[in-house]
Amino acid sequence: MDGLFTDGDWAWLGGPHADRLAACHLETRGEGAGLAVVARDHRALQAASRNPRQGSVRTVRVERAGGMPDDGFVVERDGESLHVRAGSDAAVVRGFLALWVHGVDHIRVGDWQPATEIRMLNDWDNMSHHPVMGPVERGYSGASVAFADGEVRSDLSRFRDYVRLVAACGINALCVNNVNVDDVETTLIMSRRNDLARLAGILLEYGITPYVAVNFASPLTVGATETADPLDPDVRRWWAKTTAEVFDAIDGFGGFVVKADSENRPGPFQYGRNHVEGANMLAEALAPHGGRVFWRCFVYNHLQDWRDRSTDRARAAADHFAPLDGQFAQNVVLQVKHGPMDFQTREPVSPLLTRLRDTNIAVELQVTQEYTGQQRHLCYLPPMWREVLDFGVGWEPDGGPCLWESLLPGARPLAGLTAVSNVGMDWNWTGHALAQANLYGYCRLAWDPSLDPADLLDEWIAASYDLDEEAAAVLRRLMLGSWRTYEDYTAPLGVGFMVSPGHHYGPSVDGYEYSPWGTYHFADRDGVGVDRTVATGTGMVGQYPDVVAERYERLEDCPDELVLFFHHVPYTHVLNDGRTVVQHIYDTHFEGVEKVEAMMAQWSGVRDRFPAAVRDNVDVRLAEQLRSATEWRDQVNTYFLRKSGIPDERGRPIHP
Repeated sequence: MDGLFTDGDWAWLGGPHADRLAACHLETRGEGAGLAVVARDHRALQAASRNPRQGSVRTVRVERAGGMPDDGFVVERDGESLHVRAGSDAAVVRGFLALWVHGVDHIRVGDWQPATEIRMLNDWDNMSHHPVMGPVERGYSGASVAFADGEVRSDLSRFRDYVRLVAACGINALCVNNVNVDDVETTLIMSRRNDLARLAGILLEYGITPYVAVNFASPLTVGATETADPLDPDVRRWWAKTTAEVFDAIDGFGGFVVKADSENRPGPFQYGRNHVEGANMLAEALAPHGGRVFWRCFVYNHLQDWRDRSTDRARAAADHFAPLDGQFAQNVVLQVKHGPMDFQTREPVSPLLTRLRDTNIAVELQVTQEYTGQQRHLCYLPPMWREVLDFGVGWEPDGGPCLWESLLPGARPLAGLTAVSNVGMDWNWTGHALAQANLYGYCRLAWDPSLDPADLLDEWIAASYDLDEEAAAVLRRLMLGSWRTYEDYTAPLGVGFMVSPGHHYGPSVDGYEYSPWGTYHFADRDGVGVDRTVATGTGMVGQYPDVVAERYERLEDCPDELVLFFHHVPYTHVLNDGRTVVQHIYDTHFEGVEKVEAMMAQWSGVRDRFPAAVRDNVDVRLAEQLRSATEWRDQVNTYFLRKSGIPDERGRPIHP
């Protein structure tokens, strides 16, 4: 390793905390590869630091000690010395990096143990430039940090820096490639195993278990078998042999991530088999090596007839997987999107997460901003994730426990969080410099899903920038409210989508309304929304436990922010806040643009206190956010004025 972050921004390892750590004397005690990584990175930090500043801590001692948990670490303070003790190579590195993030003078002294076992990232990176999706599917931050021109990059220094960043926040698993596995990626577990091993070696240095997304039909794709039927003996033998070869090549490999029977991906349905039979076949191949398979539950009919209102995409995951609870092998983890649709700005928690009690799960979030502004809009996502994690899953009469509590050890066999990453080769990693906070916030929530998004934002600001109190407070205000602002000027009241088809950026109210994707709002001259009630609709509400279903079934009890997700209502329906649906739409879209204008004004007052590259980056993106928000406002308001014929009661200009 020649140096640290030689080709871009240091993100949350580049603020004033880095200079304090660089000024410290490092002592290591014990043996192991983790201590070697700590010593190497500290030397590189000292060499790279332009302004080492001694704080109250002068010596950092990192020790690999017996009798300690393998995952967490302990921080102790003795005068001018800080002592990190951990029981494994991974935890040793993790503890040292935590000092870097939180600061030797500020880190909390005591026990640092993760709340969850699964703390994963999925990188949707393509080995070759996809003709539609580019180098990273739903990526808005430049090229892949791992791949270029159909190969693993020859220079992986940027990948190493990325791994260090997420390891510093506690990530312990990472899938290196896109779940939509093309032919070249199919060979990663075969002829390209050595290339995969290069990526895996870097991940393992930092205590992160490597995973690879695989093509369910791999043996058929490469011509090794005449079928991909999971019950076919030749198929099972091929997977057992190939899996063993991967583990022989990569000591510490984790296993596979699979997208099957979804959006044209092959899967067990093609052979009359179910997902238990598909997942357990791979689990059987992985089990002798201690590996796991993460099986995605994003399975639905993407060739739906828009005329058919009885078919409901929101039902699909629970319909397919809830009846299979308890039948999956112990090393299968079902990867469940947090909502029943597709990472919308607002949607309810997936009913499948309330139904799986005897199956390993990972709740899937999306850090990349596919539907939340594509890193051209400021949209701090941890407040949204906080609402998701605080949702009561309805196992108890009072509606509890919260989703995050159901992910803790003892609540389910095995559980945690996974998320689609948002990084690329852009100098600042995330396209929008401030979108780094979403990746940081996710990683910290994966470590402890009870954390407060406001506290995480404070951590990220302090770790990333050397700001005065006023500038930090302004940045905090801008970001904390940005998700709600984005929601204000986009699709209203939980109805979702209304985006331009394909690339999903910008408004197109009817863009998906007559498509086969099942993403409808059913607006007509009288009303809008999807009836998912048991009484008169698709019955999707009935997939929740009774204590939850009762709240969503009754229109008068349904939360305003989800009313159009669960009900088709007249434009004149009065919400709990006293406004009609159509007036709410008008108001929020005008207010959303006004909030973006206010964001720009606040930013202009502190922008000069940020590095020039960050300042210029944010300036350009805020200008685009205002332009786009205005377009959203005008298209949505005009659409509903034309549909309803009901004018804005405040007389604001709406294009007729």
